[in-house]
Amino acid sequence: MWGMNAVDEDDRLDPDEAKQVIRRAARLAAPFKRTVAAAVGFSAISTLGLLAGPVIVRYGIDEGIAAADTGALRLAVIAYCVVVACAYLASRQQYIFINRAGEGFLRLLRVRVFGHIQRQSLAFFDRNKSGVLVSRMTADIESMAELVQWGLLQFVSAALLVSFALVLLVVLSWQLTIVALLVLPVLIIASRKFQRDSNAAYLDVRDQVGQNLSTLQEGIAGVRVIQAYAREPEQTRRFEASNRGLYRSHVHSLKVSTWFFGVVEASGIIAAALAIGVGGWLQNRGDVSIGTVIAVVLLVTQLFEPVQQLSQLYNTMQSSAASLNKLFGILDTEPDVRDGDRMLPGQGSIVVGDVGFRYPGTEALVLDGITITVADGERLALVGPTGAGKSTVAKLIARLYDPTDGTISFGGVDLRDATVGSLRERVVVVPQEGYLFGGTVADNIRVARADATDADVRDALRAIGALERFEEFEDGIDTEVRERGSRLSAGERQLVSLARAALVDPAVLVLDEATSNLDPGTEAIVEQALERLMTGRTTIVVAHRLTTVRRADRIAVIDHGQLTELGTHDELVALDGRYAALAHAWAKSQPTG
Repeated sequence: MWGMNAVDEDDRLDPDEAKQVIRRAARLAAPFKRTVAAAVGFSAISTLGLLAGPVIVRYGIDEGIAAADTGALRLAVIAYCVVVACAYLASRQQYIFINRAGEGFLRLLRVRVFGHIQRQSLAFFDRNKSGVLVSRMTADIESMAELVQWGLLQFVSAALLVSFALVLLVVLSWQLTIVALLVLPVLIIASRKFQRDSNAAYLDVRDQVGQNLSTLQEGIAGVRVIQAYAREPEQTRRFEASNRGLYRSHVHSLKVSTWFFGVVEASGIIAAALAIGVGGWLQNRGDVSIGTVIAVVLLVTQLFEPVQQLSQLYNTMQSSAASLNKLFGILDTEPDVRDGDRMLPGQGSIVVGDVGFRYPGTEALVLDGITITVADGERLALVGPTGAGKSTVAKLIARLYDPTDGTISFGGVDLRDATVGSLRERVVVVPQEGYLFGGTVADNIRVARADATDADVRDALRAIGALERFEEFEDGIDTEVRERGSRLSAGERQLVSLARAALVDPAVLVLDEATSNLDPGTEAIVEQALERLMTGRTTIVVAHRLTTVRRADRIAVIDHGQLTELGTHDELVALDGRYAALAHAWAKSQPTG
């Protein structure tokens, strides 16, 4: 079992891939370059303030205390206070600017990725599970939030502090600098080991988090089944096991961090001790002043903290680069259904010419050699056993997919050449269950046409004979439907879907058995609305009921991906073939008396 947040070895990028991701991220972050520059500027001021402190202390000791000059000492104290205040103010500003740039980058990335996902065709969602896409928009972007909120700030500050501190140490005393850096080889070896061990520990923690979340999700989503079969103790045991695994992973990662930070801290203490010991000897020889020794010790102490921070940032950088790579993968995905440059005519025949189709990632053809011509204004019913391919034919006519072989045209224009905008105005799909968004009834009908007025919405409801039903609500068409339309009945939700279609006023309706999930009482109301909506329009209906089929002008029987029969109800019954058997089975299933 695995969770959608799990991370495996494939998430790690090699150095070249990481560089490409970082360069691309930098281009995406170009609108925030001035904000980043300001943050770096304030970071430099803050760093210089921190490094100026030891230099001022050196001056106060050598020129003030050692020389018994109260004026120099007073100047050193005042300068130190001013520098500390400036460094503090600069550090606050750098924090504000770096977070402003980082959060702006994440906001831009979220909008770009979400917009790109919305433009994808159905084949994209066949290849990518919704849970994985949600994970990309949440977990992967949140993994970068840690980096942009404090990671970039620490990285810039630590890099500047190490660079400036090394230069200042050499200027103060190259001898003491060499002595202090004798521990550097140990630190480098420890850092490499930490990066390797912590990366493995981090991946294990992410994997355990995914498993824990997956167990939790199953326990909540399947609670009815769990309680029905008294499986509560077993589910609790499974959650305890996954939780124990997460605990062990966290403890192991903590041990890795504790070991490394101990080495860094010990290295800093040893370096400071060496600087004090050798510095005392050099001071006795008259090579350096006591103020210089103290300044070097203070700088060495400051030097090892950013080294520790940079090592901590390694995993954060790795995680962020991997997350960015996944998000860029989505942004690089081109929609399977591409926009053409021809406008579809207002009316015309639909010609399905020798069409074959296979779903992405599959080898077998779902449809093979389908040829049908649907005249303008004709009603065509698609029937056949479950999985025969009739819904796929409807989806291809609506260009939710493009055929693998053959062509589909409307009014003489190949759908591949048509603009998506004109296609959606001419051909509208009404699914089995219309999805309702949070908002009012009017808002949900207006999904079909954003610029529609309330009068247009009422006209659409009136056109399908459903206006009075919704006007009876206390708030009328301004009634809140709640999440997924839970405030409305199944029939009312479907009436909203039909009103959307009426608002567009298309030339072609594609109905995926819009009444199959309704109770008989509600079905009659929706059937009346459907009849009004279909009048005067070309209609393709995926049918599972004899009453729906008999109202069609012609019936196409799809079986095993092929068109096996085509004709009117009476003609196909007379053939005594596949359709006749289906009609007989439907008739027997109807309740009697």
